[in-house]
Amino acid sequence: MTIPELLRTSKTIAVVGISDDPERPSFQVASQLMRRGYTIVPINPRLREWRGIQAYPYVSSIPEEIEVDIVDIFRRSEATPDTVRDVLKRPRKPRGIWLQQSIINTEARQLAEDASIFFVEDHCTAVEAALARARV
Repeated sequence: MTIPELLRTSKTIAVVGISDDPERPSFQVASQLMRRGYTIVPINPRLREWRGIQAYPYVSSIPEEIEVDIVDIFRRSEATPDTVRDVLKRPRKPRGIWLQQSIINTEARQLAEDASIFFVEDHCTAVEAALARARV
């Protein structure tokens, strides 16, 4: 799988660490992804909702009937292995786990790859989604 292929074939993106502050990158990226037609599932234990959409405290708390294609992670690099472990608790695994620009973690990568989940790190989903759509 490639980044453009993952993005072109995905519909639902869970955004871990999403903020309700419009100045934060997670808010801006999720908003851009929504404008591109993706369904956003907000993940933040401090939020009840994000832009009118129900938020969940953890990826593992998303109802099973909601299929998540990509888990997009906005957390410090050292926190990402725990987030990936939480993702792996879901019976239906995502097709991709994505660490945002400047976020890199070899343990998170290994956990995802061991579970046969496509892994991306140090890339911005909004930028890559724009590029993927432009290549069609």
